[in-house]
Amino acid sequence: MGTIDLRSTIVDKTTFRNGMARLGSAVNVVTTVFEGQDYGFTASAVCSVSDTPATLLVCINRASSCFKAFENVGQFCVNTLSPGQEDFSRRFGGGTPMSERFATGDWHRGQSGAPILANAAVSFECELASYVDEATHRILFGRVISVRENEQMGTLLYCNREYLNG
Repeated sequence: MGTIDLRSTIVDKTTFRNGMARLGSAVNVVTTVFEGQDYGFTASAVCSVSDTPATLLVCINRASSCFKAFENVGQFCVNTLSPGQEDFSRRFGGGTPMSERFATGDWHRGQSGAPILANAAVSFECELASYVDEATHRILFGRVISVRENEQMGTLLYCNREYLNG
C-alpha cells in the first residue's frame, strides 16, 4: 500500500478533534466473545465499505482495554444504538469494567457467537476479513454475515459532543 508524506499539512490534535466533533455519526457498540468472556466498546468510526460482498469497517484504538480480544477473534457484531440508549454508549465508552458492561440490556448470541443487543436499531454480525493498522488504531474489515433490523427504532447519533435522535 502506498503512502503519501504530507507532514506540512497535518493539523494539531485539538484542531482535528474539534473539527471531527462536527462530523455527526451513528453510535455503535461493537462486541465479540473471546475465551468465554464478552467484550465490547463504543465506536462512531463505523462505515460501509462495499455491498459486494457486504463489508463494513470499524476502527478500534490499539490502547483499548478490549483490543486484545478483538485482535484474537474472527468475528464481531456492530450494534447501532437507538435513541434512549445513551447509557450503553457511556458504559461501553471505556471507564466501566468489562465485567459490568453487559450487566444490563437484552443480549443474545448470534450465529457468530458475538453478543447482539436485542433492541438495537440494527445489528451487523461480521467475520473478520482483514485489518490495517494506522496511527493509534486498527481498522477491522468485516464481511457481514447477518443483519438484524428493528424497524420501530430510530438511530442514536452523536454530533457536537451531544446525542441526537435520528
